[in-house]
Amino acid sequence: MSLSIRNQIAGTVVAITPGEVMATVKVRLAGGQDVTAAITLEAVKDLGLAEGAAVKTLVKSTEVALATGPVEGLSIRNQIPGTVAAVATGGAMASVKVAVEGGELTAAITKDAVADLDLAAGSSVVALIKSTEIALAAA
Repeated sequence: MSLSIRNQIAGTVVAITPGEVMATVKVRLAGGQDVTAAITLEAVKDLGLAEGAAVKTLVKSTEVALATGPVEGLSIRNQIPGTVAAVATGGAMASVKVAVEGGELTAAITKDAVADLDLAAGSSVVALIKSTEIALAAA
């Protein structure tokens, strides 16, 4: 199946914390970073997820925010350091490709945000992704 979601990074499930309806699933990405996905218990069961399972993390580019360094005092659990590989700007929006350990992430942010953060190839950034915005697929 082909998907329009550009951000697809392989990983391995390292922990599952079930709740009444939702679960948090900690995934170790190919580059060694840990991310947390919040998905339904039904999805955990349907995907057959367990510790050690191979998965792909999927994140729409519109759900990736960028910061110029680590951010404290924030509820966003997933903060992945990287380096800007390329910036393409349009009239209002921009696409920023970020090289991270084990892969690449694309963030769709405003052209003004690119200017305000002074983003260019080689800039150090941190990709911020809410756990509720990470989908998982069985690998």
